[in-house]
Amino acid sequence: MALPQLNVSILPKKAIVWGVLGLLALVFLWPFYTVPTGYRGVVTQFGAIKGIEPEGLVVLPPWQKLSTFNVRSEEATVENAEGATSDQQPVRVSMTVRYSITPDKVAEVFEKYSRNGDLGSYVQTGVQEIFKAVTARYTAPDLIASRSKVSNDISVALKQKLEIYGAQVINIDIRNFSFAPEYMAAINSKVTQEQLRLAAENKVKTVEAEQKQKVAIAEAEAIALKAKADGEAYAALKLATAQADALKVQNAALAQNKDVLELRRIEVEKAKAEKWDGKLPQNMYAGAPMPFLNLDKAK
Repeated sequence: MALPQLNVSILPKKAIVWGVLGLLALVFLWPFYTVPTGYRGVVTQFGAIKGIEPEGLVVLPPWQKLSTFNVRSEEATVENAEGATSDQQPVRVSMTVRYSITPDKVAEVFEKYSRNGDLGSYVQTGVQEIFKAVTARYTAPDLIASRSKVSNDISVALKQKLEIYGAQVINIDIRNFSFAPEYMAAINSKVTQEQLRLAAENKVKTVEAEQKQKVAIAEAEAIALKAKADGEAYAALKLATAQADALKVQNAALAQNKDVLELRRIEVEKAKAEKWDGKLPQNMYAGAPMPFLNLDKAK
C-alpha cells in the first residue's frame, strides 16, 4: 500500500517561513561546542576574553565565541643561526626546539602573542639573540673545548627567554655547531700536529722507560751476583776459619798429651815384639824398623 504524499502546497505559508527561520536560528545559535584533547578553549565575548575551558563539551550563549588553543608539544627548527666569538671568529648553529604553552598562561599568550599556541617566530628570534650573546663570551678555542658548557648556556638562556612568552621548553637539540671552513682546516691541522707531537713524546717516554727498566734489571742482577759472591766468600772464610780452629785444637791436644802418645807407641811396639817368632826378615828395606830383641830371653 502506497503512503500518501505530503502536499506542501496545502501547508500554510507562514508555517513554512517560521520553520526555515527556526532552522537557521538553530544553525547560527547552536550552543554546543567541543574542546579537543590537547587543547584549551578560549571564550571571548565581543573580542574580550571571558574564560578558558578545559577539554570536553562546552555550552555557550550565542553572544560568546569559542577558540581552540593548542597546549601540546610544538616544534620549531632554526637553521644556521649566526654568531661570533670574542676573537671575531664567525660561528653557526642549527637547532630544534620543542616547547609547549604553559596551561595557566593560555589567556596571556592568546591575548599578546598567538591565537593558536604557535610561537615559532618568537623561538627563531630568541635563538638568534641568545646564540649571539653566548658565543660572544667565548674565544673560538674555548668554544670548541667547552662545547657542552656552551650548549648548556644556550639551553638555560632560551628557557628563560621563552618563559616570557608563556612557553616551557621540553627539549633543545643543538646540531651543526661549526666555524668557517678556513678556521676548521686550521684547527684540524693544529690538532694533527698536536697528535703527532704527543705520539713522539709518548715514544720517547716509552724508550726511556724501557732503558730504565733494562738498567734496573742489570743493577738487580749485579746486586744478586755480588750477594752470591759475598755469600760464597763468607762461607769459604767461615770454613777455613773452622778448619784452622780445628787444627789449633788438635795441635794443642797433641802438645798436651805427648807422654800419652809415646806410651801408646811403646805398647804397640811391645805387642809386636811379643808376637815375633825370633826370625829376622830376609829382606831389609831402608827405613824399615828394626825388630825388637829381647836380650833377656837370649841369655
